[in-house]
Amino acid sequence: MAVQTYDKATTALLFIDPYNDFLSEGGKLWPRVKDVANEVGLLDNLRAISGAVRRVGIKVFIVPYRRWEPDDFETWRHPSPSQLSVMKRHTFARGEWGGEWHPDFAPHAVDIVVKEHWGSSGFANTDLDLRLKQQGISHVIIVGLLANTCAETTARYAQELGYHVTLVRDATAAFSHEMMHAAHELNGPTYAHAILRTSEFLAALPSA
Repeated sequence: MAVQTYDKATTALLFIDPYNDFLSEGGKLWPRVKDVANEVGLLDNLRAISGAVRRVGIKVFIVPYRRWEPDDFETWRHPSPSQLSVMKRHTFARGEWGGEWHPDFAPHAVDIVVKEHWGSSGFANTDLDLRLKQQGISHVIIVGLLANTCAETTARYAQELGYHVTLVRDATAAFSHEMMHAAHELNGPTYAHAILRTSEFLAALPSA
């Protein structure tokens, strides 16, 4: 997959689930992603990417998972294993610290915050596709959590809808090395147009 440049007028960063529960010490899921996150330099890479894309004028879309509320999934006929885990742990609870944005990745005034997704895809039952199309976006950059669930599913859906998809392999994390390997070495090459490291992506950005 060839490295290319990204036109700021037609490119968007999709930042998936930048919650305290995922990215902050004390978050419910941080202990499970911490080892992989620290190994790949996740937080520093997310900071570098977030700052760089804003400096060059690339739009940032925040793509958040549903913030848990009482009775979510309780009466569903077919909640997924992940949804059952959210229900049990109260992950990303609305009105609680874990469901707030990590302070380094809170949306800026010009960012677009998409409707919350109930499952793994940031597109399913949300306004993400509509909002991207209304901004003239054709290329999406996928960062955030988790590599093998919400990031992968959102990226696959994007490709199915006709977007050019870039995965940034060290701007995401997973619960294990095996999951990261599956996301980027086994599954990613079947649908992503580019799989880059943060340094490669930053080098492909236009000048500010």
